[in-house]
Amino acid sequence: MKLTKMSHACVRLEKEGRTLVLDPGGFSEADAALGADAILVTHEHPDHFDEERLRAALEANPAAEIWTLRSVAEKISSAFPGRVHTVGHGDTFTAAGFDVQVHGELHAVIHPDIPRITNVGYLVDGGRVFHPGDALTVPGQTVETLMLPVMAPWSKISEVIDYVREVKPQRAYDIHDALLTDLARPIYDNQIGALGGSEHLRLAPGESTSL
Repeated sequence: MKLTKMSHACVRLEKEGRTLVLDPGGFSEADAALGADAILVTHEHPDHFDEERLRAALEANPAAEIWTLRSVAEKISSAFPGRVHTVGHGDTFTAAGFDVQVHGELHAVIHPDIPRITNVGYLVDGGRVFHPGDALTVPGQTVETLMLPVMAPWSKISEVIDYVREVKPQRAYDIHDALLTDLARPIYDNQIGALGGSEHLRLAPGESTSL
């Protein structure tokens, strides 16, 4: 499996000539979803869900489909009948040849005064990759590669470190990092790497690795 990190929370997975894209939002490249055979969206916030990017991908590939939670599906399903699938915690499905399990229900708490929205995470191919969206969801299964939301308005570094410790992946790659400046990256790299208990890695936008 080939993993390509796009900007912010977007990840592309490729296997056997097919492409699965997760969270091509407004902080990611305009063409982040193009070429996708299937797209997964974790929640409705614009840095994860961008309707224009999704429409472009589905129009470019008439066979492409989307799996997402109801709040996102309601925004785009009418334009692409039969191609947008609603999922929730506990669901399993196959998308572009990838086996996917859905974990989680709610976005992390941003502030007690802000109502929590729904959020799901996606466990791909039996735990080879887990993308939690905007939550520190523990899937309760072995995870080889954790896509780690490293910096967000709803988290602090101690929570990120404890999340890695709880999931216990073989390796963790940073995502949700558009707000993290290059000046601060060594602090996160050193502390998560030293305290998380798992190999901590980072890919530049557009950079790929083999899993």
